[in-house]
Amino acid sequence: MTPQERIRELTAQLTYYNHQYYQDSVSEVDDFTFDQLLQELTDLEKQYPDFRLPDSPTARVGGTISKEFPTVYHRFPMLSLGNTYSEEDLIEFDTRVRKGLRDEPYEYICELKFDGVALSMTYENGVLVQGATRGDGVRGDDITHNIRTIRSLPLRISPGKGHISVPALFEVRGEGFLPLAEFDRINKEREDIGEPLLANPRNAASGTFKQQDSGAVAQRRLDCYLYSFLADPDPSGEAIFHTHEESLIALREWGFNVSPTWKKCTTIREVMEYINEWDTKRFELPLGTDGIVIKVNRYDQQRELGYTAKSPRWAIAFKYKAQAASTTLNAIQYQVGRTGAVTPVAMLTPVLLAGTIVKRASLHNANEIERLGVMLHDTVFVEKGGEIIPKVTSVDLSRRPADAQPIVYPTECPACGTPLIRKEGEAHFYCPNEKYCPPQRQARFEHFIQRRAMNIESLGEGKIQLLIDRNLVLNPADLYDLTNGQLLGLEKTYTDEDTGKTRTVKFGQKTVDNILTAIERSKAQPFSNVLFALGIRYVGNTTAEKLVDYFGSMDALMVANREQLLAVPDTGPRIADSLLEWFADADNVQQVERLRAADLQFVGTRKEVVAEGNTLAGKTFLYTGTFAGFDREELEAKIAANGGKLLSGVSKKLNYLIVGENAGPSKVAKAQQLNVPMINESEFRSMLGDTEHS
Repeated sequence: MTPQERIRELTAQLTYYNHQYYQDSVSEVDDFTFDQLLQELTDLEKQYPDFRLPDSPTARVGGTISKEFPTVYHRFPMLSLGNTYSEEDLIEFDTRVRKGLRDEPYEYICELKFDGVALSMTYENGVLVQGATRGDGVRGDDITHNIRTIRSLPLRISPGKGHISVPALFEVRGEGFLPLAEFDRINKEREDIGEPLLANPRNAASGTFKQQDSGAVAQRRLDCYLYSFLADPDPSGEAIFHTHEESLIALREWGFNVSPTWKKCTTIREVMEYINEWDTKRFELPLGTDGIVIKVNRYDQQRELGYTAKSPRWAIAFKYKAQAASTTLNAIQYQVGRTGAVTPVAMLTPVLLAGTIVKRASLHNANEIERLGVMLHDTVFVEKGGEIIPKVTSVDLSRRPADAQPIVYPTECPACGTPLIRKEGEAHFYCPNEKYCPPQRQARFEHFIQRRAMNIESLGEGKIQLLIDRNLVLNPADLYDLTNGQLLGLEKTYTDEDTGKTRTVKFGQKTVDNILTAIERSKAQPFSNVLFALGIRYVGNTTAEKLVDYFGSMDALMVANREQLLAVPDTGPRIADSLLEWFADADNVQQVERLRAADLQFVGTRKEVVAEGNTLAGKTFLYTGTFAGFDREELEAKIAANGGKLLSGVSKKLNYLIVGENAGPSKVAKAQQLNVPMINESEFRSMLGDTEHS
């Protein structure tokens, strides 16, 4: 047998054993035999590299080192799902689906919602050619080398495999995760050598996928469950699959790791039974889960139901109730964010919650402290649900100690001493010293350099802090004036507040070269990224893109009046006023001009936008609570786009108070006192003529 023939034989043999082990849960050979065969193949490929096949199992061993991850655009956007925690919301979702399909029969597919990292894999002619992270849903990081280390993921699919032929080009999506047993193994090893323990499996998986050395990634046995198939129709125009059920079955036949826990349900009651069944059974699984995903089964019905701006109307995620623990509130630490918002953080006696040691929890704002009636030294209940940061949810008044002390909210900024302000209708207190308050300035730079903005990730938190401490940068425009001479040799030692350990940030020549190269490369970021990077309050990625689509250039945006700003889709009074205030500041305008001089992109592609109508003309509105179909900005924008006016408080001038879930009792009481009509979300939609959802 020639070396080339042996390489082909070993590749096929090892691929078969991999499929048996990960898809069929059986094995014809022991680990020792498998490893011997893999080593033989590795040695042959080193000796005869030209004979190495693209789907070689040795790709799973890793060994590729990437200096950075290129950005790739998703052929199909990776949208997030709407969340719910109650059966009532599920019934409302089912009602919306039934109305949207005009009482046509439909089915649901229920799948466990795994707690990991969303991944997208592209196959061409049966070969895995690209793997990417979700990113912002439109674009993500190309982590193909790392994804190839997932042993349950096929690197090549035979064209005739399964009862349905494999398309020439298709995409699969799934959840990459670190199995609980592997997480425990890694932490045991880290504990033995005195390294800090990994916080939780999800963060560990996310960090592992972003490691630059795929060899190190391969040492952590990441896995992946596939849950979605995407492809263009075949040449005849016929869809490859007609239901989600068909795609799951085909993916399994093609060798993909599909969780066997999914179920088809014909009624919402069956869906709830499935949810209740897995509420306890999920803890028996080898990975973390935090809910159930419910999807309409037929793809033609999914297309008919369509999408909102953020999520599909044909799917929803039911989240299980958060796990809770009780502990003692020892102190309050006040943090100042990028916009100047002062947020109280509860400093707690460490407690184990959802597999993580919790020392801090959010108290949100002064209103929340008052609502909870919490005092220092109280026993409090802490929950960790869909949020990354735990939150204090209630107080055990029966255990209030004699030395409990009322919490006095500060009147001055804890960082710079500037008197705090509180705008009408706002829950937060703010530090108005936005240019010179140290944490605001630090956060402003961190926002500017992030990947979704200017993507200068060579500058991390510590490096930015060092530049600020040395007075080399005051605002982000200063980054583009930095020189090699200013940076080379900079050094400072910091103490980590969490661990108490010290770390040193030092700028050697290689570090300086990386920073200056990243800054220069950032000049090619599109105008929408630049606009987002400026950190204008309420202007997120999506809003920035819509502003660029509407105005086309920074010059046009800077001179726009309030009426023109309100004409932009999904831009309500709050965003419009924030833009006007920001561009009215001479220092901000000067920063823009300096960035322009540095050759940043200030021109985009203008798109024609059509106003929605004037069905609300002459009417005034205020809202309270949360809504199933709108977030706060979408609701404000919908009012403005249809000719209505948003008021800041309940008064005799108010025509309608829109009342949602968890409505503010003071607004409702005042509206009743003044006989102001109160409407719900469905009635508001009816006013807009939206009969499909009303």
